[in-house]
Amino acid sequence: MTKPILIVGGGPAGLAAAHSLGTVGRSSILVEKEDKLGGAPILSGYAKLVPSGEWAKDAIGGMVDRVEGDNNVKVMTGTTVNKFDGTPGNFTAELSNGESLGVDAAILCSGFTHFDSVNKPEWGFGSFPDVVTTTQVEQMISSGQGVRCPSDGRKPQRVAILLCVGSRDRQIGREWCSKICCTVSANMAMEIREELPDCHVYIYYMDIRTFGLYETKYYWRSQEEFKVKYIKARIAEVTSDGEKLIVKGEDTLVKRPITIPFDMVVHAIGMDPNVENPQLAEIFGVDLEEHGHIGAENRYGAMGHTSRPGVFVAGAATGPETIDDSIAQGHAAAMSVLSELHQPIEKSA
Repeated sequence: MTKPILIVGGGPAGLAAAHSLGTVGRSSILVEKEDKLGGAPILSGYAKLVPSGEWAKDAIGGMVDRVEGDNNVKVMTGTTVNKFDGTPGNFTAELSNGESLGVDAAILCSGFTHFDSVNKPEWGFGSFPDVVTTTQVEQMISSGQGVRCPSDGRKPQRVAILLCVGSRDRQIGREWCSKICCTVSANMAMEIREELPDCHVYIYYMDIRTFGLYETKYYWRSQEEFKVKYIKARIAEVTSDGEKLIVKGEDTLVKRPITIPFDMVVHAIGMDPNVENPQLAEIFGVDLEEHGHIGAENRYGAMGHTSRPGVFVAGAATGPETIDDSIAQGHAAAMSVLSELHQPIEKSA
């Protein structure tokens, strides 16, 4: 079987899969709906990545350059898959540009969609210009302009970061933890304090989930070295008194109401399933898990299997995931493809 492998999505997982296949001389076709590769870290203008501390434009940009310079990888941007039929080793994919391709297998690396904070209106997004998202702050930092209040460009003196916006919230149908928001927020708080030493940064949380080694590097370091203040709270609303944003809620440790004025309020937005997952599931004939992410099969035998033989999945397409783990899953899915395609056919007795 020597036809190329179809990879859908040019983010960290897709780039890793394409690179792994290329290193062993297997050709792949990398299809990306946007006009450039890199996924959310590049398209959304991320700043410094967790846990490496490298700028996204350098770390993920380097992955893009490596793939675009690999003769084994054919990159097709501004393109989607309209139809996918066949069996492992003999699939046909029809693309939005009218092209029809014969491929051995497919790896879905279609990523996620950022939660839209308009679905949490009581916390001020869309009503007050200085209520922003973590993605918007990332863009401020990565652009070099620094963290500024969008309403008038001033440097904020006090910033609140609200965790779990679009995560762990059954009322709006988001039951899952988005896994990386606590750590990203702690990192962002330190970046703000580093740029604006006179700015007081508060993180409002239900629970802190800086899992594994992130606990020391981000949670404790942000408090002890950068003096970020953590408030365990249930937030009622974000309003304005005409000059300041007002965060109202209950301090759940001491069981009393708290009302604090801020110059800027940041929503730590979660990771939603890719809004196109129902369409992708229909086209590729794979199951979705209960929340709408692409369903991954048992991983104890091999990584990346879906409900359809020959179609694999990696990264945040399966649910909230870190960039590092998405990259690892992309490499693993590529190896799973090669393993499945090269299994010897049993001879009949």
